[in-house]
Amino acid sequence: MRLKSRREMLKLSAATTGGALVSAACRRLPAADWPSWRGANRDGHCDDAQWPRDFSALRQQWSIELADSYSGPIVSKGRVYTTETIEQRDESLIALDTATGDQLWKSRWAGAMSVPFFAKANGDWIRATPATDGKHIVVCGMRDVVACFDASDGKEVWRADFVKDHGARLPAFGLVCSPLIDGGDVYVQAGGGVRKINLADGELGWEVLKDRGGTSGGAFSSPVIATIHGVRQLVVQTRTTLAGVDLESGKPLWQRDIAAFRGMNILTPVVWNDHVFTSAYGGKAQLILPKAAAGGWTTEVAWENKAEAYMSSPVVVGDHIFMHLKNNRLSCLDLRSGTEKWRTTPFGKYWSMITNGKSIVALDESGELLLIEPNTEEFSLLDRKQLSEDPSWGHVAVAGSQIFVRRQRGLDVYRWG
Repeated sequence: MRLKSRREMLKLSAATTGGALVSAACRRLPAADWPSWRGANRDGHCDDAQWPRDFSALRQQWSIELADSYSGPIVSKGRVYTTETIEQRDESLIALDTATGDQLWKSRWAGAMSVPFFAKANGDWIRATPATDGKHIVVCGMRDVVACFDASDGKEVWRADFVKDHGARLPAFGLVCSPLIDGGDVYVQAGGGVRKINLADGELGWEVLKDRGGTSGGAFSSPVIATIHGVRQLVVQTRTTLAGVDLESGKPLWQRDIAAFRGMNILTPVVWNDHVFTSAYGGKAQLILPKAAAGGWTTEVAWENKAEAYMSSPVVVGDHIFMHLKNNRLSCLDLRSGTEKWRTTPFGKYWSMITNGKSIVALDESGELLLIEPNTEEFSLLDRKQLSEDPSWGHVAVAGSQIFVRRQRGLDVYRWG
């Protein structure tokens, strides 16, 4: 049976669910996999998941104490992978059994760094979420290092040290971007630009959209791959620019400047019906429409809204986007018009959000888990549960009936139903 293209899936989704984005990649992977930043399709979606309407059946399965990290956990083939910064000196990648929490292997390397004083409140430890194709694990260390490990035993396959071996300036805030694996390639913002790297041997491919280095360099956003007007492309946001990049040549197909305070373009771009949504700290929410034409691509703004995101990436359900704002509130925006439907009172500083299309699970940085109905007329909180007092900045992950919470100093795994 022929698999439908992403474009066909989007059309089918729009016809049957009012424009809801069906995560085709999530459906192609086993239900027990969460292999990358924000899941299989890097959009916080796993539409085949079945979740109860409250947390009454949520129970902790196991817990392990670890050194500091802001990386989200990833899950593949019965293993969960997470990172650490140890004693302000080393970084590590750890593989654990999803059923028991038993450590299967651990790889460790010298790699810690200190961020500027005004960012100290957010810690000096590793931030990027690893990625896996089931055979390889690609991880980004703070000192502008991208490394690949064998998923079976943790042995290092290759390493790209952009400061030591390629003359890049150490980014002031460390390497933050979470890598993206697509087939035999890795895409990441590292070494002062957007890069393509061969997954098998670490050979560097193209580099594009170079930054200025120093405190103005080092991107905060992570890329996605999407099909826009029939063209599959890398959608990436630098400190200053939103762009679509040709996967083979690295040539920007289209790009548009995005205003932000001190270049704090942090959230992951969201692709919806051939449009790209973004919102920046000190800027505004925008729905950008790239257009392919005979003379090259152009862009226009479909709508703008004064809502400001900060660090939290939003999720889409149907024709609406749910976004945690700079002022700690949750907002619901109509993607067709940009109209804000509602806005809550404040929660915490950061939310990681996932959705199955019927409800939204959000992990507040304070360690509270929230269950939300994606009601477009009013905020509808179904349940809430305080999981820990330890800060939880790592992105929450779901795999099968398990929820993985990487708090700052440990990993807790819960079973839901």
